[in-house]
Amino acid sequence: MTATLERTEAPPAKPKKSGWRWLPYVGIAAIVIYCLAPFYWMLVSSLRRTSDIFASEPVPSPFSTDSYTAAFSPANGFLRALGNSFLVAGTTTVAVLIIGILTAYALARLDFRFKNLVLAIIITTSMFPGISLLVPLLDLFSNIGWINTYQAMIVPSMSFALPLAVWNLTAFFRQMPVELEEAAQIDGCTPAQAFRKVILPLAAPGVFTTAIITFIAAWNEFIIALSVVNKKELKTAPVITSQFTGTTQFDAPFGTQMAAGVIVTIPLVILVLLFQRRIVAGLTAGGVK
Repeated sequence: MTATLERTEAPPAKPKKSGWRWLPYVGIAAIVIYCLAPFYWMLVSSLRRTSDIFASEPVPSPFSTDSYTAAFSPANGFLRALGNSFLVAGTTTVAVLIIGILTAYALARLDFRFKNLVLAIIITTSMFPGISLLVPLLDLFSNIGWINTYQAMIVPSMSFALPLAVWNLTAFFRQMPVELEEAAQIDGCTPAQAFRKVILPLAAPGVFTTAIITFIAAWNEFIIALSVVNKKELKTAPVITSQFTGTTQFDAPFGTQMAAGVIVTIPLVILVLLFQRRIVAGLTAGGVK
């Protein structure tokens, strides 16, 4: 006797609730608003009249560019300060890249004892807060005559940026196969030529990322530049902005400072927008084996 078993079809699966799929977008929107809200308010405040600076409307009415005119007043020295910031940040970035690339490449390719310890010491030096080094730096720069000089702002900025640059570039060079250099040397390149013509172009994303991070850090540096420079013609944009004066002794020029803040932020925004793909590639490539 044979029994026939009837197949029973499985009930159709219930459709998943799609309400949760919007949750990541809500989170992203909240983060974007949280990050951009201060900059938006700074922009709005810079476009208000002085009499309306404490108004709470989200859009200034009427628009006024008086704060930008006041920011570029010759008495403030803001235009010269912008040039000083470009000089300090640009020099710091170039010097950090030259030293950082060579150091990171040596750490990535050479085998020697205590290499990991050296890397740990390098990254540990970046953990010291800048304010803790201020008094020793002032004493040192006073003894060697560096007060009121550009190098008094460049050298400390380099010391703060170099550890992170070396760490990032070392991780980037490590994930590049050694066979690339060996193949280049077989074709007749010297080790230096193999590094310059093969490795360095491939490391462009990591180098661009390090350069932009270094430039931003040097551009925004405040406490060292405030302490080691007293001459107005040598001060950087963040320092000059903090020292804007109003029409009277007790008048705080909030609108002028907001306008200067917007102007100082524009170069950083342009850099990030121009090189955003290289920044993302550089940040992610070092973690891939």
